[in-house]
Amino acid sequence: MTRHAADLPGAVALIAHGDQVETAAIGSADAKHTLPMARDSLFRIASLTKPIVAAALLLLVDEGDLALEDPIAPWLPELASPLVVRTPQGPVDDVVPATRPITVEDLLTFRCGYGLAADMTLPAVDLLLQVLGHPAAPPRGLTPDEWLAALAQVPLLHQPGEAWLYDTASDLQGVLISRVTGRPLPEFLAEHLFEPLGMADTGFTVPTAALGRLTSAYRRGEDGLRLIDSPEGRWSTPPSFSSGSGGLVSTVDDLLAFGRFLLAEGTAGRRLSPHSVRAMTTDHLTPEQREAGRVFLHGQGWGYGGSVDVEPTHPGEVAGRYGWVGGAGTAWHIVPSTGTVSVLLTQVELTSPEPTPLMREFWTYAV
Repeated sequence: MTRHAADLPGAVALIAHGDQVETAAIGSADAKHTLPMARDSLFRIASLTKPIVAAALLLLVDEGDLALEDPIAPWLPELASPLVVRTPQGPVDDVVPATRPITVEDLLTFRCGYGLAADMTLPAVDLLLQVLGHPAAPPRGLTPDEWLAALAQVPLLHQPGEAWLYDTASDLQGVLISRVTGRPLPEFLAEHLFEPLGMADTGFTVPTAALGRLTSAYRRGEDGLRLIDSPEGRWSTPPSFSSGSGGLVSTVDDLLAFGRFLLAEGTAGRRLSPHSVRAMTTDHLTPEQREAGRVFLHGQGWGYGGSVDVEPTHPGEVAGRYGWVGGAGTAWHIVPSTGTVSVLLTQVELTSPEPTPLMREFWTYAV
């Protein structure tokens, strides 16, 4: 156990390069040390859900069910005529009409006008959090239709396409997938991604038979770790709202399968075209948008559903590396130039958007 992992109950890590796979499972699945961590331990992967949902939406694009440049209004009419605050610092009732519709690609690049900004006290962001709740707690009490109706009452912080904002666009992607296909998001993901890829342990609910493999989730406090979710807790029953931004549970091997799917430029169920994979793993932001989102992106860019390293400022960062970090203490990346997949899963929440020292140490080792 490294010095950076010493304050965690446990962790599971995996690095794969081609057919070579190295894994490690250390510590325990809970802070009481009653169950050893194992390679097949289940974790709440939080925002690692985002690239998976983005890939699912791109399956629909490749099938011709919708196009990147399409307005989302035909499927999400609640957002057909969005209003935008006149200035980001201004009151939520000082609004102007959007200058153009929100498009499918706006959702994928997180430039739809909704989301979290570096300044969380901005009135429109504060209202967004009041209406939808904090992103660390997916809105399980709302149905997708109720969630979207609530979101429609919140003005955009920026005009569509103008700024990168975190989180909300992935939930919108999940609702869009459901509206386009006429099926619940969990069903579509299972049939068109999880089953073809052999991701048998990935989903929005943990079956009763697998609850013994679900790790306990913790938050750091002044008195040490505090339990925030047990195996018999939130993920033991289906949610009302399956969050495309952070609702999935998975394992290192399932996330390896997803990484290999992208590195192979997509062959599973419906085919994900090489063009879509390249678009997904390419930075789409301007330097100004990257800088404005630095508190989340740390100077890196954004593809579809995940970050893209454009400024390797730490030893573990590699130009073109694609992936993301989850607030539950998880990290997943691929490096297309080397064919590498890296996965690190822990069960202690991050205290800020900054990657943990353990993550940095793991990424350096992966390189």
